[in-house]
Amino acid sequence: MSVLLTASRLIDSISQFMGKLSEYMVLFCCLISAGNAIVRYAFNYSSNGWLEIQWYLFAFVVMLGASHALRNNEHVRVDLIYGSVSDRAKIWIDIVGLILFLLPACVYLTWLCWPFFTLSYHQGEISGNAGGLIRWPVKLILVAGFALLSLQGLSELVKRIAALTGHISIDTTYEKPLQ
Repeated sequence: MSVLLTASRLIDSISQFMGKLSEYMVLFCCLISAGNAIVRYAFNYSSNGWLEIQWYLFAFVVMLGASHALRNNEHVRVDLIYGSVSDRAKIWIDIVGLILFLLPACVYLTWLCWPFFTLSYHQGEISGNAGGLIRWPVKLILVAGFALLSLQGLSELVKRIAALTGHISIDTTYEKPLQ
């Protein structure tokens, strides 16, 4: 179990780094958006490339930040019974959800996105917009994001099993979002 927990900590650190990188990408996206708006209104000039880079950065934020959200237990849940059961039951709910839903979906989506990326890369796909960007980097982020989310799902599974067997304790507190 100690080897698995070490691997889990490594995956967690990668997800944490990607989460921090995503935070900076939000800042870059805002700066590019503001700069693009200023240039458009002040100089009557615009570029599709600058608009598309915002789209790319948003994809990076969502796909690379998802594993960070899962690691921090800040992901979206369907909380029908989770908030009213014991900590042990919450761990079991997490295990079942990881094994039956998250991991199969993420592995399948990673597998589906790979040919989507490779075709784009080999064809040298470029945006159809004038001044647009190459498309394969954003398609690679789909593969990387789902793969990283799969790894983080495995890390969470290891931590839940370790908590059940008494090797570690985890916080199962889930705060419902305000609605």
